[in-house]
Amino acid sequence: QVQLQESGPGLVKPSQTLSLTCTVSGASITANYRYWSWIRQPPGKGMEWVGAINYSDRTYYSPSLKSRTSISRDTSKNQFTLQLSSVTPEDTAVYFCATDCRSQSDVVCDYRGQGIQVTVSS
Repeated sequence: QVQLQESGPGLVKPSQTLSLTCTVSGASITANYRYWSWIRQPPGKGMEWVGAINYSDRTYYSPSLKSRTSISRDTSKNQFTLQLSSVTPEDTAVYFCATDCRSQSDVVCDYRGQGIQVTVSS
């Protein structure tokens, strides 16, 4: 059973960088053919795919967020990290990490963390 747990600050000031970590247990983030995703859900809106990193450290980003997004990993800790720069209140959302999604950029996934609320406000 794969388990994912998001961690990071719940409040970020506008123009700063949002940084979240996903700690994975029950599977290795370097396991063949697996993708590790970040997804978010703004208040009152649907799920939005943010980006992903795959088993070979290749990254993929939503075109609308690509210029501000960076996903990396720490294989020694079995973690992967999301950084979103120059945040605005529109980046306020519940952020989820996930794996085994229907496709590389899908929001329907077999495994997902419980989510972490991130609010962008001064």
